[in-house]
Amino acid sequence: MAAVELEGLARHYGEREALWGVSLSLQRGQTLVVLGPNGAGKTTLLRILAALLRPHAGEVRVLDRRLPEESWQVRGEVGLLAHEPMLYRSLTAEENLRFHARLHGVQEQRVAELLAELSLSERAHEPLRTLSRGMVQRVAIARTVLHEPELLLLDEPYANLDPGALDLVDPLIGPGSGRTRVMCSHDPAGALREADVVLGLREGRVAVQGTPAEVSAEELEDLYR
Repeated sequence: MAAVELEGLARHYGEREALWGVSLSLQRGQTLVVLGPNGAGKTTLLRILAALLRPHAGEVRVLDRRLPEESWQVRGEVGLLAHEPMLYRSLTAEENLRFHARLHGVQEQRVAELLAELSLSERAHEPLRTLSRGMVQRVAIARTVLHEPELLLLDEPYANLDPGALDLVDPLIGPGSGRTRVMCSHDPAGALREADVVLGLREGRVAVQGTPAEVSAEELEDLYR
């Protein structure tokens, strides 16, 4: 059963086409990696799938919900890790996670478990502004998976993470998490390792699409030239 279905998706900002004619199907449990230079439409695609932006044309279904008509249902079933961490810098890591736990009706015990799993317990009571960028990224990842979403929408999820932190977050957002993932990346080689489906965008249009067996690293690298 498909987790994401797009048919002729289009979105514009004034006269600029951010996305045009994007069609794909992603099955539950699979990973879609989206590549392309800055301004290609990757973040716009994630925000549409998260029900934060309305499509201007085409059909969009996420977890059997039609967007934008069933946006309110989709928002509780996806976890969005955006380029910005979507956290309050004046609050502590624990306070940020407790705030989001209340929004989703999640038990506070889950907050303590995630802080421990991501080796953040010792710094959990310090304001976010005092933490390193890598630690803030770990807190943002904890927020993303706090409510056990079925679909993860990940914008450069491994940014600012050292090898030790990568090992910590992999069970939560990596290939072994068991969740359906849509991940934006600038790493063609990594995309071919992690993806079940690869989508390459250039100026909002599909330039490359297929499985890793059908797509070459050279095609993906050409997106950035």
